[in-house]
Amino acid sequence: MTDRHLFDQVGEVVRGAAPPALGRLHLHVRHNGVKAWFGDPGPQREHYEAQIIPADIAPGARTRALEVGFHAEHPAEPDNQAVLARLLAAEPAWRPLLGDDPAGGAFLGRGTWRRVSETWPDPDLDAADVPFEIGVRLVEYMRALEPHR
Repeated sequence: MTDRHLFDQVGEVVRGAAPPALGRLHLHVRHNGVKAWFGDPGPQREHYEAQIIPADIAPGARTRALEVGFHAEHPAEPDNQAVLARLLAAEPAWRPLLGDDPAGGAFLGRGTWRRVSETWPDPDLDAADVPFEIGVRLVEYMRALEPHR
């Protein structure tokens, strides 16, 4: 399966599973990932994302990794830190929903952006159920974090 086809499928899972109460869902599928956000249809600096990342920025990965979670990518680092601080202040509410895997901190590969995400080292992206697993996990992030943004 090509990565683009994989993320097209992930996008369909997200489209079908995202709670309508969170707002109007927007998706942008690329060859190496999918971004999702609510509200304004234009590209958002704060979004949910599943993407392939290089092994050298993913702890424990040998070939590549999949990152799944939330990103704040404003041009100014203090804006990203403020978003992360709000989410970390709400951690007691969302941590039981997401478990121990999510890490909050600097974006992998770009220190001025922020994230609450997890990495899946060396995933088998050709497995039949992987689009479903990725899409469901991304929606879990939406359900857990969106109410605190």
